[in-house]
Amino acid sequence: MTQLTIVDHPLVQHKLTLMRDRETSTAGFRQLLREISLLLAYEVTRDLPMTTMEVETPLQRMEAPTLLGKKLALISILRAGNGLLDGVLELIPSARVGFIGLYRDEKTLQPVQYYDKVPADLHERVTIVLDPMLATGNSSAAAVTLLKEKGATDIRFLCLLAAPEGVKRMAEAHPDVRVVTAALDERLNEKGYIMPGLGDAGDRMFGTK
Repeated sequence: MTQLTIVDHPLVQHKLTLMRDRETSTAGFRQLLREISLLLAYEVTRDLPMTTMEVETPLQRMEAPTLLGKKLALISILRAGNGLLDGVLELIPSARVGFIGLYRDEKTLQPVQYYDKVPADLHERVTIVLDPMLATGNSSAAAVTLLKEKGATDIRFLCLLAAPEGVKRMAEAHPDVRVVTAALDERLNEKGYIMPGLGDAGDRMFGTK
């Protein structure tokens, strides 16, 4: 689990606790997810490659740090990934955005792909995959495999919650992918949900059952 980063910042943990509360409204859950995703985005982008450029301040010219290379690519795993996407885009508004449609077969717990549309030149971009839950890890690993097939080489995975089973699956399938999360929970239940978790993130975000 050397590629796992748990963001233990007090604000992140406080907001996560509010999101876990079953009494939190749909609107409140959405707002908290937007806020916490922005905070998590700081960590997942901490080691972006840098260079310098010459700028002129009101007082003098200087060499100042700036990001190196093409704009980032943010890949949302539909549908729940869109909740993280809103917050990350507030921090990185110029990022390119892509989508991968996957759903989990409730009997086999295996991913079924139904859609993908991602930016070109992924091999030249840092790619951040967004999905609130890293549960079994099957869908997440499948999404990363697809992105690698499309040329991505520098991939990070950003999630709200992770289960040990999902972290292990990602580490086995993609040991080069760093996982950034707000919490590593206890386990999965028999239906593949993270325990204690916060329920189905998509249902809570969109008010569906």
